[in-house]
Amino acid sequence: MKHFLLGTAKHTLKALGYGIAGGVAVMIVVFVLQLERRPDLKVWHTAELDAEFAADGAKSFEDYLSFERRLFKQLNERVYDRIEPEDRRLINRYHRGSLSDPDRWSTNWNRTFELSEKAPKAGILLLHGMSDSPYSLRSLGLRLHASGAWVVGLRLPGHGTAPSGLVSVKWQDMVAAVRLSMEHLRDKVGDRPLYIVGYSNGGALAVHYAISALEDNALPSVDGMVLVSPAIGVTPLAAFAVWQARLGRLLGLQKLAWTDILPEYDPFKYGSFAVNAGDQVYRLTGEIQSKMKTLGVEGALVDFPPVLAFQSAVDATVSMQSLIDGLFGQLPAGGHELVIFDINRISEIAQMLRQDPKENVKAGLYDTDLGFTISFVTNKSEKSRRVVVRKKRPGDSEIVEISTGLMWPKGLYSLSHVALPISPNDPLYGGPNAGNSPGIKLGDITLRGERGVLQIPASAMLRLRWNPFYPYMERRLLEFVRLAGSDRE
Repeated sequence: MKHFLLGTAKHTLKALGYGIAGGVAVMIVVFVLQLERRPDLKVWHTAELDAEFAADGAKSFEDYLSFERRLFKQLNERVYDRIEPEDRRLINRYHRGSLSDPDRWSTNWNRTFELSEKAPKAGILLLHGMSDSPYSLRSLGLRLHASGAWVVGLRLPGHGTAPSGLVSVKWQDMVAAVRLSMEHLRDKVGDRPLYIVGYSNGGALAVHYAISALEDNALPSVDGMVLVSPAIGVTPLAAFAVWQARLGRLLGLQKLAWTDILPEYDPFKYGSFAVNAGDQVYRLTGEIQSKMKTLGVEGALVDFPPVLAFQSAVDATVSMQSLIDGLFGQLPAGGHELVIFDINRISEIAQMLRQDPKENVKAGLYDTDLGFTISFVTNKSEKSRRVVVRKKRPGDSEIVEISTGLMWPKGLYSLSHVALPISPNDPLYGGPNAGNSPGIKLGDITLRGERGVLQIPASAMLRLRWNPFYPYMERRLLEFVRLAGSDRE
């Protein structure tokens, strides 16, 4: 009987194992078939732009710009000159003369830009996000330059050209480009302060550089960092996403290298997103966490430069808690501040929320053990659209309320990951009162109709693209880099 039971159990477990394996295989097949039903890849998804900079490919910032010039020449030859007739549409970034053509603008903001200054008061490096371009920090860069800063808006490797650049780019390439830019700025501004403004993945690159400068005295040191929606921690699921691309290479299915395959209607941001791009953010943030722990044990984080960070309480791309746990919670007290933009707390909107971040923020406001200042930008009350800042400094139990003179615009319920660095007046992404755009306008789309009809996802149109509290953020940034009130006449 004993042998019979053991044999039965063994056969049952084997059958169960086969069943599970078969179920997993079926799920993988269904998953692959679903991904293969997506739109066909275009030339901008498949073009090999091998003139792109790599970590060992340049020795100076001037070399980097030389690579960039060759790269954009190659972009014209391998993408713009080769699009199919059906892609020559009024809204296609890669069709010359279309409403989405970057060359409709007086400056192609996909490329690295430099705003020089005869007697610079500071040097400031701007680092954009993943799939983005220098355009996203253009307004801040122009304002900083008007206040006397020498500004470099760096186009990070893999960006500003075609989405295919995201398939092969490595985080090490971006890190190398940041180092060249900081060395260039140090040469230009001498002993004046150096700052980095990093948005999203650019925020992660800023933190990585600051850590590297602590480890290597040969690198120019950073006097302060401003982080906007910084990608300090991403979901562990990003570690598994790379297997989708590997399966695609194994099966010869190119579409599996892509998380999203979408129309390219934005002149300065990719619509499509490669699996590799998410994997590189995951690897970069993992490297940051590893180095932070090591420096923390050694006591070296006491020399970490002051940080001013801006974060939306609700963000579909990065986590506010990851920013607190992965950066602020590890830094000794040293003039750091986290500014959190709350949701709109008008009572009728609050009743429709799926989740409310209020408890997490309140816990921070009343926590006297925090080693950093926390500023909470929120409604004065649930009956008022007026916005105030509730601020608490480290070790202080008092919460100070500060008026901003700003109000929540009607119809907005929150900010978003992509909104924070964008002015309401931005001609491309701004709101109802935005400046004139030479082409497409994306900030105030109000199309209505049946779902599933448009090529642009409804979620993309719903997402806020501009920050109604941008004037507050800009003022705080200028104060932080000590350029407030320094505008040239």
